Amino acid sequence: MKQRSMQKLKQKGIFPVQLFFMLIMLLSFAACKNQSSTSVVDKTFSGDGDGLERVKQEMVAPPNLPKFDQVAKGEPKIVEVTLTAIEKKIEVAPGDSMWAFTFNGSVPGPMIVVHQNDFVELTLKNPATNTQMHNIDFHASTGAMGGGDLTFVNPGEEVKMRFRCTRPGVFVYHCAPGGKMVPIHVTAGMNGAIMVLPREGLKDENGKLVTFDKAYYMAEQDFYLPKDKNGKVKNISTPQEAVQESEDAIKSLMPTYIVFNGKQGALLGKNAMTAKVGEKVLLITAQANRDTRMHLIGGHADLYWPGGKFNNKPYTDFETWAIPGGSAAAALYKFREPGTYAFLNHNLIEAFEYGAVAQIKVEGKWDSTYMKQIAKPSPIK
Repeated sequence: MKQRSMQKLKQKGIFPVQLFFMLIMLLSFAACKNQSSTSVVDKTFSGDGDGLERVKQEMVAPPNLPKFDQVAKGEPKIVEVTLTAIEKKIEVAPGDSMWAFTFNGSVPGPMIVVHQNDFVELTLKNPATNTQMHNIDFHASTGAMGGGDLTFVNPGEEVKMRFRCTRPGVFVYHCAPGGKMVPIHVTAGMNGAIMVLPREGLKDENGKLVTFDKAYYMAEQDFYLPKDKNGKVKNISTPQEAVQESEDAIKSLMPTYIVFNGKQGALLGKNAMTAKVGEKVLLITAQANRDTRMHLIGGHADLYWPGGKFNNKPYTDFETWAIPGGSAAAALYKFREPGTYAFLNHNLIEAFEYGAVAQIKVEGKWDSTYMKQIAKPSPIK
């Protein structure tokens, strides 16, 4: 019977190999059809989060992240987050200080970590001791200027809003009070990031679950400190005066400092990040205002998600990864050798002359399968 069927197909000019490719084409068409029905363009949602389980996330200062599960447990939740606008004077470099506008007192603001389809319920507080109106624009949210239109708070006020995290990835958030106040507040340090993990966890280049042992969050910050006629950074007494003075400073497009985590040397020496040989470390970086490019000297991005977008297949083996202003990126690296690694902006002038450099100190045994010194320095023979 089978032989007769094959003969009939051959009479029609259809052979087993052609049949195979026809089957593949049909399966591919079906897959595409199924995939198009769930395209990100066509996704819809129901419910506003009322009635979901609630969890409170305790914020911590960068480069650390709050406690979180790499793979989601159970159904989507409402993750309660509180951010407080704090206007404070900070030392950017020895002898040079400025009025910073911050979330929770750090530059950048704390990292928020949730899973796709969770809701973030934000309480934003603006203490009466502040001088400025503040709000928050979440690049991870949908509508209302990223929530900026719903979160304006004057000194002495607080506001609460909730949004669904529909897209996985790492996203910037920042203050956006309108007009020229947007760049003034952002370059005064009022920005941070939120990481929305896929519910099933991160996937490697082969589509398999990949976990990490540690995660660090480093944001590059460009500061524009007002100077006097002699080129010396001004010692400004009030936040309002700082705002007025900053208008001319930011127009120059010439940063005074470009640093990681708010201060020159914030992640160097005793403040360096740490790891051990064999540990997989997720390096999360962001820039809220200007383009940059990150590089780990002596290592690579084993896995690199451009724009920090986890739904996309990660690239492998990148030496340097670009971050457009107003976005973030994520890279995972397993450390193979001990030593002190430099993590920096690979515009080397900006790294070494302006301050955009950090360190990761790695403990463990040396592996000569990767590298070894054949002969120590000696006179030329």
